[in-house]
Amino acid sequence: MASLSMAPVNIFKHGADEEKAETARLSSFVGAIAIGDLVKSTLGPKGMDKILLGGGKSGSVTVTNDGATILKAIGVDNPAAKVLVDMSKVQDDEVGDGTTSVTVLAAELLREAELLIAKKIHPQTIISGWRKSTQVARDALREAAVDHSNDMARFQEDLLNIARTTLSSKLLTHHKDHFAQLAVDAVLRLKGSGNLEAIHVIKKLGGSLTDSYLDEGFLLDKKIGVNQPKRLENANILIANTGMDTDKIKIFGSRVRVDSTAKVAEIELAEKEKMKEKVERILKHGINCFINRQLIYNYPEQLFAQAGVMAIEHADFAGVERLALVTGGEITSTFEHPELVQLGHCKLIEEVMIGEDMLIHFSGVAMGEACTIVLRGATQQILDEAERSLHDALCVLAQTVKEPRTVYGGGCSEMLMAKVVSDLANKTPGKEAVAMESFAKALRMLPTIIADNAGYDSADLVAQLRAAHQENKTTFGLNMSEGTVGDMSALGVTESFQVKRQVLLSASEAAEMILRVDNIIKAAPRKRVPDHHPC
Repeated sequence: MASLSMAPVNIFKHGADEEKAETARLSSFVGAIAIGDLVKSTLGPKGMDKILLGGGKSGSVTVTNDGATILKAIGVDNPAAKVLVDMSKVQDDEVGDGTTSVTVLAAELLREAELLIAKKIHPQTIISGWRKSTQVARDALREAAVDHSNDMARFQEDLLNIARTTLSSKLLTHHKDHFAQLAVDAVLRLKGSGNLEAIHVIKKLGGSLTDSYLDEGFLLDKKIGVNQPKRLENANILIANTGMDTDKIKIFGSRVRVDSTAKVAEIELAEKEKMKEKVERILKHGINCFINRQLIYNYPEQLFAQAGVMAIEHADFAGVERLALVTGGEITSTFEHPELVQLGHCKLIEEVMIGEDMLIHFSGVAMGEACTIVLRGATQQILDEAERSLHDALCVLAQTVKEPRTVYGGGCSEMLMAKVVSDLANKTPGKEAVAMESFAKALRMLPTIIADNAGYDSADLVAQLRAAHQENKTTFGLNMSEGTVGDMSALGVTESFQVKRQVLLSASEAAEMILRVDNIIKAAPRKRVPDHHPC
């Protein structure tokens, strides 16, 4: 019996796989650290870019240094790596920036945890130390945060500094003053609502990035119908999603047999009459502009032209949704009850030329905060990356308008948090102190990586920065344009408190979750059964 009990028992299906204890933990650490190493070279104002080549026939090319975009594009198989990828997506959705920082911090925490586990310190002890560290770091960050929301001039300066800091690590860094002003103006137009849907971004090839501008109104990249008015004042707009082709009898497999060509003409006439009735029903709404999500065919377009109504066809769904939002109208599909339909309104609709393209410009829209940012650039890749960079800045600014507290960037906040965690470790007896010190070391790795990416001596700079914080120079951080330690409040390197807090909490929670793992069980792959009964 004894020899029988020693035999390994496999309780899983054939093909299923299990990794236990040290193997599972090592597999998790290796995956997460590899993800951190992949994106850490993009961190900071001197970070490098990655080229992502898409699969398929087109082989799309993306040039970016946005952590979330990089991690979304790569397919990962390691479960711990997937946790970090998801965390980066959440950071992007929640606050819009800090996606690289959060991934790098979580990877550095796990790198430290790997060393502690090698010293035979139990994962639960490490987690307990980390939790206490997170709490004191969060408290220190909250105390260091400043709020200028009562002083509009200083708050506006804070917003500009935050936009500049966010854009300094992106493609737009050389034009950051121009784009920071553009982003702040767009967000301040929202009047605190934080509804970024009202800010429309249009990308047009040609010109240079500095030719980009903010237009107070709404731009639609479509054409006005033939022989219709090209300029309208005090427009009443009906926004619709309806078929404006000849209403065919759409019955699968149906056929209509006729005994002469005259009968075909009668059918065509009946269809024309039906379309004419539909156009008349639309005109009863008292409109002078009709915008449709679907195509408008020649005959209805001609009827609208005769009535002096501007008709715009095939406005894509995002365009129609945004247009309904900014003009205060509703998207309609049926036209029997004009009194129930809410029309959109705007003071002026006209055609404008951008580059070589004609666009339709809506000004004086019902939603006063609506605006359009027109981006210009030499290549499609530059425009795409400029849009991603601007999107990050807009998200951070919208968050800051809601939560106006700010902290200093350039590694200042990380060193501040590392100092209080180290102080706590010095007061704490037992093995938890080692875990706390590892947490502080992981936080100090962020300014180290920022300095490394800029090609400076990171060991020297971080040692200087640490000494400055020990002397209570709590606003000191890395000045990456000079390669020295400087006062961040004087340099205007400001970041949103919300972004920094989210980076700290998300990274520590994700690292803690991966550290708890001691078993990885993979399901057996599904067998492909040949299909003997095809349709």
